[in-house]
Amino acid sequence: MILLRDILYKVTIESVVGSTSVAINNIQFDSRKVSLNDVFIAVKGSVSDGHEFIKKAADQGALAIICETMPDLIINGITYVQVANTHSALAIMAANYFGNPSEELKLVGITGTNGKTTISSLLYQLFKKAGTEVGLLSTVKILVGDTEYKTTHTTPDSLTINSYLRKMVDAGVEFCFMEVSSHGIHQKRTDALHFVGGIFTNLSHDHLDYHKDFAEYRDVKKSFFDNLPKSAFALVNIDDKNGLVMLQNTKAKKFTYALKTYADYKAQILESQFTGQLIKINNQDLWVKLIGSFNAYNLLAIYGASKLLGLEELEILQIMSTLNSVDGRFQYLISENKITAIVDYAHTPDALQNVLETINNIRTGNEQVITVVGCGGDRDNQKRPVMGKIAATLSTRVVFTSDNPRTENPEKIIEQIEAGVPAEHYKRTISITNRKEAIKAACQMAEENDIILIAGKGHETYQEINGERFDFDDFKIVKQTLTTLNK
Repeated sequence: MILLRDILYKVTIESVVGSTSVAINNIQFDSRKVSLNDVFIAVKGSVSDGHEFIKKAADQGALAIICETMPDLIINGITYVQVANTHSALAIMAANYFGNPSEELKLVGITGTNGKTTISSLLYQLFKKAGTEVGLLSTVKILVGDTEYKTTHTTPDSLTINSYLRKMVDAGVEFCFMEVSSHGIHQKRTDALHFVGGIFTNLSHDHLDYHKDFAEYRDVKKSFFDNLPKSAFALVNIDDKNGLVMLQNTKAKKFTYALKTYADYKAQILESQFTGQLIKINNQDLWVKLIGSFNAYNLLAIYGASKLLGLEELEILQIMSTLNSVDGRFQYLISENKITAIVDYAHTPDALQNVLETINNIRTGNEQVITVVGCGGDRDNQKRPVMGKIAATLSTRVVFTSDNPRTENPEKIIEQIEAGVPAEHYKRTISITNRKEAIKAACQMAEENDIILIAGKGHETYQEINGERFDFDDFKIVKQTLTTLNK
């Protein structure tokens, strides 16, 4: 039996109507899911305000209502708790409800614009190969030991996070690696979680449809480090100018990693091929399967975090040499007629530039680089012309196409991307709205030894158009197309 007062522990309460000594069934913030004796938390979202559904929750049997503003209608037999912030209350109550599972394992949060999924997934791989019980909360999937669950958000809601952390604790998981998005931090989904470490990757243009400006986006990321405890570590990319900003007010132990400047964990790229690269990490040479400077940063973060979490250096290096790329992150194939096709999640200007520069650094210069790229709808539109400029400047040929247009007109999105193309490069570009046809066109343009980059969707196996998700897998489509053209 769980009492309301027990799950309200540490919540900032402003007033109470009714008793908090009542036994509750479950916690809900979606009024449609409320059933008898549940607690309903009226969360103010970006689309709707939970306060508008208090009466509906009461009608469905809610025993308690948590709100920021007391409703005009107070119903006898229901407890009303007014709190300072329902997002924060939800996070704290969810943690209490599930018995604060984050305190029973070692939870590491990874935040930044690019690299979160790769770092969290590779840390999961590494610690699993080291023989530990491990969990993963990522954009791509949630893993509780070997059991996989699908996920729809970079940082799930507080109830989902704590429910999976509880599953992990019950399954004997010792370490959990978690992607932490700016949305999740801003909406306080990570409040009440106990982290033993935080990793900062980098910061570039993204999510400015949600955050007012870049400064707010940066400061939201920074607040994650501000709230780390003294016992935790904060590991940041010092080559990014925002790395030091993340460390300014943190109470955690401070550590840095870099390719270009002095840092606690330092690396140098010695040799690069499409099959891998030779890197020197803290004076140890290591051949790895992941390529590009962006992956060298990712590997440094993994190396540093593994050492800080207690693994032996030799074991870390041995396992790092075996790590495989994450689906949709520089995932490549070579066709029978020697065309290299690369699928990458690069959906920000910085990520697209990193991938194209990596390709250009490896190729001999005689091959074409044919890029297929679009931008998502209902998202930050300021990055669209920037992406167009980068693609046209760093590629031989470009096919602008649809990404996940969502509720926007895909042709309008493409027009905004094209607006950034320099006049001297405009002849390199064509536009094909249908993404499958765009990939097919790129394959038809390619000749022996050419390189095709399909950017933006990576691991996603769907395309979202007007609220519907249709099956769509970039990697499968390019593989099928090149196979067919070879016949």
